[in-house]
Amino acid sequence: MTTGGSGMFNTYSTVTKSTTVAAKDKLLNILKIYPNPVEDQLNIILSIGKDGTQTTIKIIDLLGNEVATLLNERLNAGEHTKNFVVPSRINPGIYFLRVIAGSESQVKRISVL
Repeated sequence: MTTGGSGMFNTYSTVTKSTTVAAKDKLLNILKIYPNPVEDQLNIILSIGKDGTQTTIKIIDLLGNEVATLLNERLNAGEHTKNFVVPSRINPGIYFLRVIAGSESQVKRISVL
């Protein structure tokens, strides 16, 4: 019974180590989007893994149509805090925020009031 417990612990330890390594290799990590729901200003904290990474942030509606591009520039490695004024043409409702950094992409849901 002790051997089975050790085997389970070793397997868990191995998975944790490989997950940690994979997280370090990521090019994009969205740390925080606030406030959500959004009224007029949106703040995004994201981490970029490599200098000079082309980064794009877009607001997408529920049908997949691009509503607005908030950012389209090269960012250096490290943590970035970006503040955006939500365009007045965006009606209240549910949208998606698509963040693309190099070949990686993440999508988060936001509510606009």
